[in-house]
Amino acid sequence: MAKSSSLNVRVVEGRALPAKDVSGSSDPYCLVKVDDEVVARTATVWRSLSPFWGEEYTVHLPLDFHHLAFYVLDEDTVGHDDIIGKISLSREAIAADPRGIDSWINLSRVDPDAEVQGEICLSVQMLEDGRGRCLRCHVLQARDLAPRDISGTSDPFARVFWGSQSLETSTIKKTRFPHWDEVLELREVPGAPSPLRVELWDWDMVGKNDFLGMVEFSPKTLQHKPPNGWFRLLPFPRAEEDSGGNLGALRLKVRLVEDRVLPSQYYQPLLELLMDSVLGPAEEDTASPLAVLEELTLGDCRQDLATKLVKLFLGRGLTGPFLDYLTRREVARTTDHNTLFRSNSLASKSMEQFMKLVGMPYLHEVLKPVLSRVFEEKKYIELDPCKMDLGRARRISFKGAPSEEQMRETSLGLLTGYLGAIVDAIVGSVGRCPLAMRLAFKQLRRRVEERFPQAERQDVKYLAISGFLFLRFFAPAILTPKLFDLRDHHADPQTSRSLLLLAKAVQSIGNLGQQLGQGKELWMAPLHPFLLQSISRVRDFLDQLVDVDGDEEAGAPARALVPPSATVREGYLLKRKEEPASLATRFAFKKRYFWLSGETLSYSKGPEWQVVTQDGTGPPHTTYLQCKNVNELSQWLSALRKASAPNPDKLASCHPGAFRSARWTCCLQAERSAAGCSRTHSAVTLGDWSDPLDPDAEAQMVYRQLLLGRDQLRMQVLEDSSMNTTLEADTGKACPDVLARQRAAAARLLEVLADLDQAHEEFQLQEQGRAAPGHLRP
Repeated sequence: MAKSSSLNVRVVEGRALPAKDVSGSSDPYCLVKVDDEVVARTATVWRSLSPFWGEEYTVHLPLDFHHLAFYVLDEDTVGHDDIIGKISLSREAIAADPRGIDSWINLSRVDPDAEVQGEICLSVQMLEDGRGRCLRCHVLQARDLAPRDISGTSDPFARVFWGSQSLETSTIKKTRFPHWDEVLELREVPGAPSPLRVELWDWDMVGKNDFLGMVEFSPKTLQHKPPNGWFRLLPFPRAEEDSGGNLGALRLKVRLVEDRVLPSQYYQPLLELLMDSVLGPAEEDTASPLAVLEELTLGDCRQDLATKLVKLFLGRGLTGPFLDYLTRREVARTTDHNTLFRSNSLASKSMEQFMKLVGMPYLHEVLKPVLSRVFEEKKYIELDPCKMDLGRARRISFKGAPSEEQMRETSLGLLTGYLGAIVDAIVGSVGRCPLAMRLAFKQLRRRVEERFPQAERQDVKYLAISGFLFLRFFAPAILTPKLFDLRDHHADPQTSRSLLLLAKAVQSIGNLGQQLGQGKELWMAPLHPFLLQSISRVRDFLDQLVDVDGDEEAGAPARALVPPSATVREGYLLKRKEEPASLATRFAFKKRYFWLSGETLSYSKGPEWQVVTQDGTGPPHTTYLQCKNVNELSQWLSALRKASAPNPDKLASCHPGAFRSARWTCCLQAERSAAGCSRTHSAVTLGDWSDPLDPDAEAQMVYRQLLLGRDQLRMQVLEDSSMNTTLEADTGKACPDVLARQRAAAARLLEVLADLDQAHEEFQLQEQGRAAPGHLRP
């Protein structure tokens, strides 16, 4: 049984941030750290004191992580970025509520003495001789210490306290990975037993020394289990001071998910119930186990459930029947065609997640060229007279300020130009749309036509598809390209306004112009002729999109593991081979295009050039790879960790520095073959839409969701049973078939839950050493 731990993090927005620039504003971004390791960086929001990021991350973690921290910084073109403040959340605080944290949290000041990182290796012995007790502290080494000097290193030394006595090690210059290998002996003085405290400091010739961290052990620990090994450095114990809102606040959503995932065979009964639900007769839709699961799921949990269910059925090649099942249920309970798929039902959320899982490459191919133009050209576009800045055009042109009408005509021309390119790209993309999406839309259209066959409602069959494809896929990607990986950064305010106007126009096209002229935004009227002209093209596009034959495929290749030949990640990196004799200059790094698969890391000068790979026959050498920003670095590290997960020859440690002048620059060791001074991190990875499918973990999440509704399931069985008895007593007739099937479905789910509960308990007992071998049964 595997244990898993992951954090679902959403950095929503900030408010009331202090101004750090002379312009009276800031350019804020947020760093996300897990145990002092940067795992993500939001994009920079330019010139804003109330930034909106809306960025989500799924971080897979080691089981022993301690805290999560958010740092807000102001990006500066020249010099270091300014630190605005931070929020630190302990593991205990996050896990206190199973629903997680969803609130505004004030930023706190960043205290240098609290910004510690790294570990220290100690071996402590308690000895006794004729003179009394003696504590022998062997200070071996430390790793990954915080850089306190301008050179990016530190000059660390250790100070050991026991009772009223203290001793110091020597100072190791210019390293974050010091090796001391020194033994310090302290004699016990009369009095109460004292704890052992080891502090690390950075020595400074001028001014006071800088604190690097500390560890402390109680007298009880020293007596019964003296420390021996690596220990995480901690800050001085002090309460984190809330700035009272003077530094602003962040709105965060954080949820910790910790689970024990059972072997596959234990989830088979649950999966069979779910699969049978979508493969059964249509008349049983309202009483299937999947229908019961949908009714038990609250609105705020439907997003997660939809994602897991789509992945489960995707792996089984049953995405088509699954979406068709949800569509039948949604259509059957909809009386007003104007509200069809407009709510956040499980059907709507599942189709939305399905498009993201299967259609992201298609989305990039269609929208990226046009959006790149919008970002690069940075044209001023505005149709709303209340927002129009006539002086802006005057600053750009030397012909004086244009009139409002001239500004509107110029903006209309630019807007229709971009919008025309977007519509052309969409309507011309029929052949590039994934077959699974086309088949799902074909089924959707057929169900809607069966439910609303009236001639006056012919647009409903188009609106059902365009509501997903345009309103939930294309328009959100145009509005916030960063959240769909279409851009590395958020748009500046001017470009963001242009994207908003484009997204509004695409939404109007997706609505087939039904609401044109009916809202408050009458200033969009000059664009209406173009929108109406585009609507007929969109109808033709939707007709062609569903004109497809073929049985339902797997939706996408089932990715149970990273196939050896599959590309996990690709893109440009800067590469340099190790040259021991000299320093690396800025020209020593060559730009190369890299491909990472499940078994190789290869590169060439460009995507079309011949690929260079290592055959592993020559002597090993070190290659340095450089990314353009911390987000790209996190994504490549995450991809490398996923691809190398099954590799038994992974190194447990490495040298983060270079071997130069007959020593390693990181730890100053003189032997080239010396063991690495820094741990290689393999547990922290970022979740991604292209991650391999993991049906066991997804089934475990469904089990957890059912657990939340177990009491409701029991009540349903009891109430239905009571109703059946009452009806038989009053009328002499049996309860309707639907109620009987619902009761049976709830009862089957309760049986499956009981079996999974027992399996979890038995595995837990086995882990604790209290279960006999062979006690577990699949």
